[in-house]
Amino acid sequence: MRRTFFKYISLNMLGALGLSGYIMADTFFVANRLGSDGLAALNLAIPIFGLINGLGILLGIGGATRYSICRYQGDEDRGNRTFTLSLLTGLGLGIILALLGAFCARPIALLLGANTDTLPLCTVYLRTVLLFSPCFLLNHVMVCFVRNDGNPKLAMTAMLAGSLANIALDYLFLYPLNMGIFGAALATGTAPVIGLCLSSLHSLTGRNQYRLSRPANPARSLADAAGLGSAAFLNEFTSCMVLALYNTLMLRAAGTVGVAAYGVVANLALMALALFTGLSQGAQPLISQSYGRGDHHTVRQLCRLALLVSCLVGLALALIAQFGAEPLAALFNRDGDPELARLAVSGLRIYFWGFLFAGPNIIAASFLGAVEQPRASFLLSLFRGGIGIAALVLLLAWLLGVTGIWLAFPVTELLTLFLALGASRRVLRTPLS
Repeated sequence: MRRTFFKYISLNMLGALGLSGYIMADTFFVANRLGSDGLAALNLAIPIFGLINGLGILLGIGGATRYSICRYQGDEDRGNRTFTLSLLTGLGLGIILALLGAFCARPIALLLGANTDTLPLCTVYLRTVLLFSPCFLLNHVMVCFVRNDGNPKLAMTAMLAGSLANIALDYLFLYPLNMGIFGAALATGTAPVIGLCLSSLHSLTGRNQYRLSRPANPARSLADAAGLGSAAFLNEFTSCMVLALYNTLMLRAAGTVGVAAYGVVANLALMALALFTGLSQGAQPLISQSYGRGDHHTVRQLCRLALLVSCLVGLALALIAQFGAEPLAALFNRDGDPELARLAVSGLRIYFWGFLFAGPNIIAASFLGAVEQPRASFLLSLFRGGIGIAALVLLLAWLLGVTGIWLAFPVTELLTLFLALGASRRVLRTPLS
């Protein structure tokens, strides 16, 4: 069991890290090619990318969780209907987002806080990325179902290949071809196309056990899948919505250079969060399968293993930030701006203490969703990713300024940890049903 667990989580942590590399590659190349204005514009646009990823994860994780439970309970028809509904809903939502990108990119950029310096760059990036929304959503759905259908290696390969292609295309479009921020967005949009092609090989080679099937009671089935994937959606979506709030507060407290400094911290934090996302997504199929078989002892073992790994990863990240903040910040500081360096280094050292607590919180929320406790999972994720951190960043920014903005994340995660431990302990101590 442990060998299978570590195989799944290692593959998915690598894959999720690669997936988060979409934005990290853009951030690195844009910062070094276009300077602080480009970095600020990109950071303002990231919340929309979070919406796209969040919807994809909602449909992928939720649908794939239900598929795994149905498969191990012998209800293949329901599993196939869930797969089909997840795929069709992803396509439909992707088309809607693409239309918003085509016609509403500038108003969205203004809503996210773009000013005279950043509006043209932010608008171009948003329009281009949103036009690729169907590919992003379908890629998320396919990767999740391929993973839950017993092919985690292909799922990881699809995610990593897209990320590596994005890095190569970022360099090509921004340097030799000099395409500006449009090139960065185009490279990001191309990545899920490559990932989708690779994950489709699972079906094209006949290894898939899921099939297209006409959905029955689509509204009810969609609500069921969405409930199981709500924690994963909230982790992704609310973190990016809170990022927009952080941008606004940082703009008021430290100007454009403050937004650029937060861009450094936020993008490195997204890479860190990807490790926990990969860990939770790797453990989820195994937990769901054991739960579907009624093997509650294994469910508890898997949960405890995931929590232990998350604590070790969180400690490593916190220590890296303490001792490596200066070289990490320098990667994104093309002009050697001392104020940008000061703000980013301070932010990394304070903000990354939150990962000591964020990992267990994410694992707890994912565990609750995997054992059909969507309400507890949803409320936990809503507090840590939305209500709790929004309230605390507003309060601490008012009390402590920029330092308070950095402190809000670790304080929120610490408070969430007490709620997560209480909810998980209640489930672990009682029979799962």
